[in-house]
Amino acid sequence: MFNEFGLISYAAASLAFLLLGGLIVTRYLRRTSDRVLLLSAILSFFWAGSLVTQQLWGEPSFIIRYLLELLRDAGWVIVLLALLRSADRHRMEAHRTRRLLGFLTFSVIFVLFTLAALESLLNIPLVSGKLKIVGQIALSLLGICLVEQIWRNSVQSSRSSIRYLCIGILTLFAYDFFMYTDALLFGQISSGFWDARGAVNTLIVPLLGITMMNTRKQPVEFQLSRNAMFHVSALVFAGIYLLFAAAGGYYVRVLGGEWGDALQMLFITAALSFLALLLTSRRFRARLMVFISQNFFDYKYDYREEWLKMTRELANLSDDPPLPERIVRILASLVESSSGALWVQDEDGNFMLQSTVNLHQPRFTSIDGDCELAQFFGDREWIIDLEEYRNDPVRYNLLEIPDPILKFDRGWLLIPMYLGNELYGITLVGRANARVELNWENFDLVRVVARQTCNLLAQADAQNRLSRAMQFEAVSKASAFMVHDLKTLIAQLSLLVRNANHHRDNPAFIDDMISTTEHAVQKMSNLVDHIRKPASEQGAQAPLDLQQMINELASHYARNQPRPRVTGAPDTAMVRADRDQLWSVLGHLIQNAQDATPPDGEVTLTLKASADHVVLFIQDSGTGMSEEFIRMQLFKPFESTKGLTGMGIGAYQAREYVRQIGGNIDVTSEPGMGSCFSVLLPTVKIAAQPARDVTSGESPTALPDKTEAIPGRAGGLHSS
Repeated sequence: MFNEFGLISYAAASLAFLLLGGLIVTRYLRRTSDRVLLLSAILSFFWAGSLVTQQLWGEPSFIIRYLLELLRDAGWVIVLLALLRSADRHRMEAHRTRRLLGFLTFSVIFVLFTLAALESLLNIPLVSGKLKIVGQIALSLLGICLVEQIWRNSVQSSRSSIRYLCIGILTLFAYDFFMYTDALLFGQISSGFWDARGAVNTLIVPLLGITMMNTRKQPVEFQLSRNAMFHVSALVFAGIYLLFAAAGGYYVRVLGGEWGDALQMLFITAALSFLALLLTSRRFRARLMVFISQNFFDYKYDYREEWLKMTRELANLSDDPPLPERIVRILASLVESSSGALWVQDEDGNFMLQSTVNLHQPRFTSIDGDCELAQFFGDREWIIDLEEYRNDPVRYNLLEIPDPILKFDRGWLLIPMYLGNELYGITLVGRANARVELNWENFDLVRVVARQTCNLLAQADAQNRLSRAMQFEAVSKASAFMVHDLKTLIAQLSLLVRNANHHRDNPAFIDDMISTTEHAVQKMSNLVDHIRKPASEQGAQAPLDLQQMINELASHYARNQPRPRVTGAPDTAMVRADRDQLWSVLGHLIQNAQDATPPDGEVTLTLKASADHVVLFIQDSGTGMSEEFIRMQLFKPFESTKGLTGMGIGAYQAREYVRQIGGNIDVTSEPGMGSCFSVLLPTVKIAAQPARDVTSGESPTALPDKTEAIPGRAGGLHSS
């Protein structure tokens, strides 16, 4: 089998391992790990050297070379197991893992070594060549699993110290695995694989040398998890299964005659498909996890993993899948189940079915809130095993289980869901995918998770209730604004009715009554339009002269005491707003100033303009307001100082409209010293040419005549 390349390859490997051993002896032979690595280097040197001498002088025999290879593999396994020695002092699981993997690996080596030694002594072929190859594949697979687990579970900070060592040993075992697998499939060892094997071993020696120079005593903190053990078990199972599949495929090809190749491919394809089906089976995975938990761990659960999994499920804020379904899946997965149902208490105290997972839903699903089961859960936080209940009802004091629960054929566990100390829901978990022996640990974890998920379920229900309450609040708020405006219209019309008998013969009164009635009709029409199209709250905006409006407002409210007085008026101040709404806002502020000021006091309207804004100061010498009242109540809707006569929304509505058109309202006041409302509005610039259209009535800023201004008297937002 050898050629010149193979001779050079193994000679180089022998020399490399000799140099590595010399490096360790002269400089690094101070620690146990150094001595173990020296042993492996010596065994590898003899193994590679035996292959060189065999080609040159025909010695040693195959059995000796095979025994040396087994010893070399054992040496590298010892190096890997030495990395776990410190974990034994801290974690019982690490000790178990070392013991298990070491036992399996050395069992394989011992069996192969013993059989080979007996063959050499007795000169009788006890084991076929194919069985030796299968043993080498199993040994390589165990070595790969051990390297993978050491790397996966090592502390991040210590990986730099074992990186080169793990890569080197992994390369060695992986190469042997592929070489012997190829030999098993094709009936002989490939010469290319065999000749390059020495060179591959030579290449890993520098990695081992770097490990010796860079590392100090940094043992691996091995931390075994259930998932890691599950993956190892699945990998070992898959490797063994593939070995049998490969052997079966070989014999199918041998016995198949002319159809041998096709039957071999068919057999291997079917075997791989069955393996994929088996590994993706929920029932198989559940049984494997239960077996691992029962035989390799003190606790049944990896609590860190369970808590992280639950957090990931509940952190999903979307409604796909719905929250009740996710809660059922979380509780079911704790006992290796994949089905269940959830009942939640409604407003009447009964329990309504919220979600079912992989269970057929019966016709009647609601549970009476006063049933015996609800009272039982109200007294004690027990988890009911329905299978145990069916076999021995006396254990649960002959408790009567409602029919909506018993109608689920695959029901298994009844879990109470508590919000605080009150029963909030009931979860039914279906039968497990694997047989699970329940103990205190299962029940404690299920109870804790049930309480946590119940809190989240109650929070989601509270959010839904709050959302509905906010919708009703929005409707109530809109109704309050409508009532406020209607109250103003009623006050105006009532005033007309009271004065009708005294002034029915006065033409001016008749004209004023008609204009006020027209305004009331228009106002109510606007309210109806607002209800139909609430988005158009700002009305039809147009440029208007704020100075002229202030003069008209002062004239209109001059009939009340004290009379408003206009000071510091600029020539013009153009703003963009809806005339009726702005009239109502400013009229409300002026009337409030009059209401808060005695008849002998003062109400002053001062208008000041800048380049981009205009400010209207409405100042009075009335009772004033405290800073706390301004901050907490003045602009808060439904807060009124007028008792039942006020809605408490006038100031709020005024500020909201001013903000809609780009302005703001600010207030300064002191009790007994009066108040000052500052209305800030943005100005607009109007081109000069429309001025000549005033005489023709086409100016875009032309103000309505007196008859159009009169309705504005009824537009104030009175009594807020």
